[in-house]
Amino acid sequence: MAAQPISTEPSLDDDPAFPLHRGGKLEMRSTIPVRDKDDLSLAYTPGVARVCTAIADNPELAYDYTWTSKVVAVVTDGTAVLGLGDIGPAASMPVMEGKSLLFKEFAGVDSVPIALSCTGVDEIVDTVVRMAPSFGGINLEDISAPRCFEIEDRLRAALDIPVFHDDQHGTAIVVLAALKNAARYVGKPLSELRAVVAGAGASGIAVSKILIEAGIGDIALSDSKGLIYAGRDGLNPIKERIAAITNRSLLKGSTEEALRGADVFIGLSGSTVHESCVATMSENAIVFALSNPTPEVQPEVARRHAKVVATGRSDFPNQINNVLAFPGIFRGALDVRAHTITEGMKLAAANALAGIVGDDLTPDYVIPGPFDERVAPAVTAAVAARARAEGVARI
Repeated sequence: MAAQPISTEPSLDDDPAFPLHRGGKLEMRSTIPVRDKDDLSLAYTPGVARVCTAIADNPELAYDYTWTSKVVAVVTDGTAVLGLGDIGPAASMPVMEGKSLLFKEFAGVDSVPIALSCTGVDEIVDTVVRMAPSFGGINLEDISAPRCFEIEDRLRAALDIPVFHDDQHGTAIVVLAALKNAARYVGKPLSELRAVVAGAGASGIAVSKILIEAGIGDIALSDSKGLIYAGRDGLNPIKERIAAITNRSLLKGSTEEALRGADVFIGLSGSTVHESCVATMSENAIVFALSNPTPEVQPEVARRHAKVVATGRSDFPNQINNVLAFPGIFRGALDVRAHTITEGMKLAAANALAGIVGDDLTPDYVIPGPFDERVAPAVTAAVAARARAEGVARI
């Protein structure tokens, strides 16, 4: 018999990421022991029937006698996964498991990753509504724009539990927190800043909205066709709405043109901004080049002209990382059994994050790091307090 050729192809396990993910990153654990028939009769039949009957008579008891009040569904359709794009539900699962891991590690929140084999808006909304009784909150993840906006809006209207699209609001909250401190460092009030946002997808739209809510002076967004302004041809309904509340100067043209004299650049597009354009920004400019893995402008280049620079990467100072926001936001919302997550709760989370920096503010420290143990408790407390103040808390 002829000898079999020896493969020279590297094994997947030669990459350290693969052994770490083998078998998945999560498991289910029971919270009570089942040691004998008495335990069994309470955990399951006949004791469980008494609990079921009580919940049937008073559905609110499900929050006390099931896991519902403390578990989040992490839901995706796999159409906008990280920087990988539409890779489908199966390939999205390592990321969804990772999201659940971060929920648990950073805020003690239990969650279940759910990848849906459908992409239609009606299908996704109907599916999530049908499974919602099993959960205390819904975290939408990696769903492509513009469908993600309608899906979130319809689920928020249909459900009496928090619904949160992290790609939108998590990014927006952390950007606002970092920008508040960056503005404080350069000595410019938020209300006097003019910002340019490159990218009008889920995160770009949400960042613009929260900055407007927080009182920024003006903000202009750009997409692949240039700056967005009221009356521009070809805008979809989402962009038409954002055009109505941004770019009050009706700037037209390119991102680069809008940067002349701008105080802030926020990159969320994956595009490239040349150094010569950053050089035209105002004195003491602020640059958040957030695309991963390649920022719109490299930090060492941006620092030649900007006073404060942030990126989305962990190997540079001032990482804009969603893990600073979503674990504490859901922890706070779940702790008070909130009906929803309001704009006020998002602003409270951003203020809490910004406040952690305090008097330690430097150009390389405008936002706390993800392993700062103060982050989740501060965000949790702020969100819970705001939920109670706004009357959306059950307890």
